[in-house]
Amino acid sequence: MTETAAVASTVPSAALGAIAVAALEDLKAVDIRVLDVSKLTTITDIMVIATGTSNRHAASLAHSVIDKAKESGHRPVGIEGLNEGEWVLVNLGGVIVHVMQAQSRAFYQLEKLWDFTTREQSARGY
Repeated sequence: MTETAAVASTVPSAALGAIAVAALEDLKAVDIRVLDVSKLTTITDIMVIATGTSNRHAASLAHSVIDKAKESGHRPVGIEGLNEGEWVLVNLGGVIVHVMQAQSRAFYQLEKLWDFTTREQSARGY
């Protein structure tokens, strides 16, 4: 196990998720959603999805998450899409943060992909 993986696995996901959400709220992210995916996948426990209003805003939101995580002693495992700002992924181990522009978020619909509670309820006839 690498040092990064060892650090990521010891971080309480809920606390790290709260840090990420606070960082997004600080810079006025739009429509922040937090999904518990711990029963659906082994890659992470929590997914945070937020919308940025432009490339620059999305990149700034991701930088805010990265900076707040580092300030609390948690180094990101990986970062993708920061230069483009269309869809930025920040992997914090137990938490993965997706910062997307509205068009990308509407197209990929990550909430529908990972949130099975709505589908389970509709399948039961609720």
